[in-house]
Amino acid sequence: MAGIGLSSAAFSDHTLIPERYARTGENLSPPLTWTGVPDGTAELLLLCEDPDAPAGTFVHWLVTGIDPVDGGVAPGQVPRGGTEHANGFGQARWGGPQPPVGDEAHRYFFRLYALPAPVELPGGAGADDVHRAVDHLRLASGTLVGLFQR
Repeated sequence: MAGIGLSSAAFSDHTLIPERYARTGENLSPPLTWTGVPDGTAELLLLCEDPDAPAGTFVHWLVTGIDPVDGGVAPGQVPRGGTEHANGFGQARWGGPQPPVGDEAHRYFFRLYALPAPVELPGGAGADDVHRAVDHLRLASGTLVGLFQR
């Protein structure tokens, strides 16, 4: 399976996400850039999840229907064509990192999936629902991991 290059001007893979992108900061979604979207991609799906959350994997951002022609998204914006879905905070928007004070740094996995057709997700879809829906459909994917600690 081909890979999508996913990066951010705000942080590098496996480095700290700046405070401005956290819920305790400006709560802006970070800038993201992607390359290598394969031919035949009808849409992109973006998921940001924290597998280190105390109650289990926590969804921070879920966006479907992203235009595959665009190569990224600016800070605080929704990717072109994208529809935001409810995150773990119950809001259909970016919900920045907010791990418990004193926890070791949590990992925030930004995953971008190239899909050959729109994906159907149940209302209130969690990370496992997204993985089940896209794992057998994806043409390619890319991952960027940011860290955050309070």
